[in-house]
Amino acid sequence: MDLTPRTAPDAADPAATRRHRRPWAYGALALVLLGLGVVGYQGLTSASLYFYNADEAYEQRADLGDKRIRLQGSVLDDVHPLPNGRGIEFTVKYNGVEVVVQHEGDPPELFQPGIPVVLEGQWTALQEIFASDRIIVKHSEEYEADNGDRLEDAEAGDATTP
Repeated sequence: MDLTPRTAPDAADPAATRRHRRPWAYGALALVLLGLGVVGYQGLTSASLYFYNADEAYEQRADLGDKRIRLQGSVLDDVHPLPNGRGIEFTVKYNGVEVVVQHEGDPPELFQPGIPVVLEGQWTALQEIFASDRIIVKHSEEYEADNGDRLEDAEAGDATTP
């Protein structure tokens, strides 16, 4: 067993005291981190749809431009098909402000005048019409009271009831 002390590496030779590091590895690591940052930022900013009541959206339409948003309001009794036959036009109202909506596609089955809806879309170029491509019907407890038998059938798994 050798108990003689070892000598320290030469302080004049720094290469002897540290590992050899490659500069391209730092560059690759920086690019990967930058890429992850860009993907994360894009995911967080594009995943959020801002929600506005019809009065707020109408008031801020110039600032919103063609940004995609969600708009809430109650459907008025003026629903009619679009001239091209590929959708419907109607008006929603919230807090006394009316917004004309042109919806592309078929509305959901429960869509009708007098119900609250949430619309996804953006303002048209002239910012007087809201162009929608998705309608979400807001349910209330009235639906459950009026259609209790349908809910019971659905819970029981009976898909044959209209």
